[in-house]
Amino acid sequence: MKSSLPFLSTATSVLIVAAAGICTFGAQNTSSRGGSTAAPSPPPARPAPTNLKVLPKDLTGDQVNELMEQWKSGLGMNCNACHAEDREKVDADGRPLLNFADDSKPEKATARLMYTMTEEINQKYIARIDSSGVPVTCGTCHRGHLGPEPFAAPGNEARPKPQSPMQPSANPPQDGDNASR
Repeated sequence: MKSSLPFLSTATSVLIVAAAGICTFGAQNTSSRGGSTAAPSPPPARPAPTNLKVLPKDLTGDQVNELMEQWKSGLGMNCNACHAEDREKVDADGRPLLNFADDSKPEKATARLMYTMTEEINQKYIARIDSSGVPVTCGTCHRGHLGPEPFAAPGNEARPKPQSPMQPSANPPQDGDNASR
């Protein structure tokens, strides 16, 4: 019984080497016949962005696109909400492409202002909170809606309303009460 174990491990090794050889030969044979075994090429990189005013100027087109996708999701809107159409350039379906460098829409200026605000909050305040780790983003306030949703704390309606210092108390102190209790 003990002598069969080395044989099994040797046989297993031979089979693995043979299988690797067959796979390698098959791949070479396929490529010599014109087939392709290489991984598909990645999609072409997006062009370098132009007209960056608040985003870092060294961002690539892919990085800007990724950031815009996050903003789009956080705001629940499409790219054309901030970016103007370029009527001179159309896609294959005849629809106008967007001119990402154009500053004619006021929403783009608002987006820049909001980005600057969130960066300031993150750098000046959130970064000072030990182990907060959660930056402010578009979604923090907007939560997928163009306009930020008003905040209403759950269960607020059951709590008594705070009294104004000028408003008399419902239970005024009685004679003999110690006001300094």
